[in-house]
Amino acid sequence: MKDELIIIAGPTATGKSDVGILLAKKIGGEVISCDSMQVYKYMDIGTAKLKKDEMQGVPHHMIDVLDPKENYDVKKFQEMAKKAIKTVYSNGHIPILVGGTGFYIQSLLYDIDFTEEPSDEKIRNKLKEYADKYGADALHEKLKDIDPVSYESIHPNNIKRVIRAIEFFMLHNSPISLHNKEEKKKKSRYDFLYTVLTDDRKRLYDRIDKRVDKMMDMGLLTEVKGLVDYGCNREMTSMHGIGYREFFPYFDGERSLSDTISLIKEDSRHFAKRQLTWFGHERDTCFIDRSYFLNTENIVEEILNIRRKKHEENRT
Repeated sequence: MKDELIIIAGPTATGKSDVGILLAKKIGGEVISCDSMQVYKYMDIGTAKLKKDEMQGVPHHMIDVLDPKENYDVKKFQEMAKKAIKTVYSNGHIPILVGGTGFYIQSLLYDIDFTEEPSDEKIRNKLKEYADKYGADALHEKLKDIDPVSYESIHPNNIKRVIRAIEFFMLHNSPISLHNKEEKKKKSRYDFLYTVLTDDRKRLYDRIDKRVDKMMDMGLLTEVKGLVDYGCNREMTSMHGIGYREFFPYFDGERSLSDTISLIKEDSRHFAKRQLTWFGHERDTCFIDRSYFLNTENIVEEILNIRRKKHEENRT
């Protein structure tokens, strides 16, 4: 028998956290964060991190565990998530993976091996120099013809992943997206239920805009200033996150605050669109459209129904 794992995925601002908590309370679960930014301490407002009381007594893993000066990538996530899952099982509970970072989820489900991939420091350095000279967007455009899938799924500001994708193609004459697709064909060691929350596009974008306004009211600008004072800079992984990277031109006097807020909203909407594209390409997913449900309770009931049917099918 495989160990059970439930995934609550989807684009930003679809209410994944609330669904994960209520589901955990219903089935005896613990939440494991699959968010690339909530792992960092001191980054609370811009990551929409839950407060302790909002967790409603449900154990949460992989939140507030790294210093923002530390690097965090898919390999590190994979290592940490495996340990967290082991802890949840030892507690006699069901792990519920909650977050919108699709590549992280994929790496865990299919145990993608990152150790055997060769690298070339010379290529990386040349690509880094190109990005420094011509900008992140120009580097990102190099992906357009050689790896259209990665071009669509990787944000231009994620220079590290863009470089890795270009480097992979130069070393193998084959796109990294194809390699990842082959890795996905592996069988998962988990008996997993992979749910993806979606919503009407207009409602989702309106909610994103309102959430950014709320973040500003809560003191997002002060939070980012504090991180800069702490020693964080735009090159650090933590500062690549939406709601953080957009402030650096503002601090340098190159962009107004109102334009910065508008850009955060725009980047968030584009990010949500890319997330939907990513999850649309994943296999064995179950999409749940929020617009068909009255509230979080109804969504969780739907997930429980899907889980019940899945268990019945497994028995037959």
